[in-house]
Amino acid sequence: MAILPFRKEHHLYAKILETSGERIVPIRPVYVIDQSCRYYGSSFKGRVEGSKGLLGITKKLPIVIDPANSLYFFPTHSPARHQCAWFSHSHISRFMKTDSNCTEVIFRNGQKIVADISPSSFSHQFYKTAHLRTIISSRIEQEQRRMNTILFPKEQHAYIYEQLVREFRKEDG
Repeated sequence: MAILPFRKEHHLYAKILETSGERIVPIRPVYVIDQSCRYYGSSFKGRVEGSKGLLGITKKLPIVIDPANSLYFFPTHSPARHQCAWFSHSHISRFMKTDSNCTEVIFRNGQKIVADISPSSFSHQFYKTAHLRTIISSRIEQEQRRMNTILFPKEQHAYIYEQLVREFRKEDG
């Protein structure tokens, strides 16, 4: 759901919030993101370059870790800054301003946290991530349609359907 910076004995760790609980790991949040990208065959740097190309922006880029699993994350600050937290786009239900001009984030499981980011900045990051998701999803769908056309040309649909019906009748008979 989120990867938050966590200071412990003058070291910066990552507090990973998951739907089933939380855990602290002894690496910076951006390294958790990088390891996740590498698990799915890329790197943080590669994902940043991809987002730059797709969105045409260069600052505080959202990234896709794995589109098949809808793993899209966005940073609250520059990833180089120690206070940068990362949020999973698909886990956020809503967000709102707090009294101190921070942002209360409500996750789909009902859990709430306060993030050290203004609501307008959080909203901007959230919608940049939605834009990235839309671009990638439409490209995946377009490619799937193209592959279906190659595998099952339109002029062959009736023939393929007839063959499938014959096969089902053989199995039932």
